[in-house]
Amino acid sequence: MSESTRRILGIDPGTNILGFAVIELDQRQVNVLELGVLRLGATESPYTKLKRIYDRVQELIHTFHPREMAIEAPFYGNNVQSMLKLGRAQGVAIAAAISIDLEVTEYSPKKVKQSVTGNGNASKEQVAAMLANQLKLDLSGQYLDATDALAVAMCHYYQNKLAGSGQKKYGGWGDFLKNNPDKIG
Repeated sequence: MSESTRRILGIDPGTNILGFAVIELDQRQVNVLELGVLRLGATESPYTKLKRIYDRVQELIHTFHPREMAIEAPFYGNNVQSMLKLGRAQGVAIAAAISIDLEVTEYSPKKVKQSVTGNGNASKEQVAAMLANQLKLDLSGQYLDATDALAVAMCHYYQNKLAGSGQKKYGGWGDFLKNNPDKIG
């Protein structure tokens, strides 16, 4: 892997199915190195599931050597128990990354969809179709959890591409005016 090459691990956390994707960026070319899911048995204890998540994320990191990990934030639903379980799965995946000093960034599901499709309310199927089109891949046989993980990695790529484009980002008119006093008046 050259100095100009960058790898991102994308994770779509789940307690039954965890999606993962590893992309490699070489200049403007995006290559998908790994795409898949970790199926967690419904009869497994919750702690066994968390250990398997931790081990699989560590294995992906040791195999592909990404510089950073992007992970989808849990969405807020009505079922508190589901939210708690999902938060644990996300926390374990994050712990697996930060235990070996990997930079981690979290994105809301709406931000991921917005970055990939331009619509924060897009369906999982629309996200998968857009990724297939953008990356010229056949994703038809993939679980939507895997394509969601790919979308998280691509979202991170797009966000950093914008940040590194030399364009300044402002939090509003106050920020703009504070940083551009010559534009006043």
